[in-house]
Amino acid sequence: MKINFIPRTILGKWSIGLIIFFFLSFATLQLFIVYGERGGVGFFSNLKLAISALFAGVCSILSFFTGIAAVIRRKERSILVFFATGIGFLVLLFVLGEILFPH
Repeated sequence: MKINFIPRTILGKWSIGLIIFFFLSFATLQLFIVYGERGGVGFFSNLKLAISALFAGVCSILSFFTGIAAVIRRKERSILVFFATGIGFLVLLFVLGEILFPH
């Protein structure tokens, strides 16, 4: 089994692209917060923050599923795909925890 650094399959490249969009949208969310945007009572009370957070979460979870599909179906063995899949899995756990056990 040969392990590569850069993915060779289309699904692996999609997984990496989606995790890059996750980091960009998460950085955008953090910049909005640094420059004074604040949330309100509900999730959608500040639309800028809500859209950035939703886009980041969706990109990360999609990166997890495309990474799993690349590893299982296409036998992708790339370090970057494993990294992207791991981050997507952690975000998926966080989102499921927030849904199942709200505070």
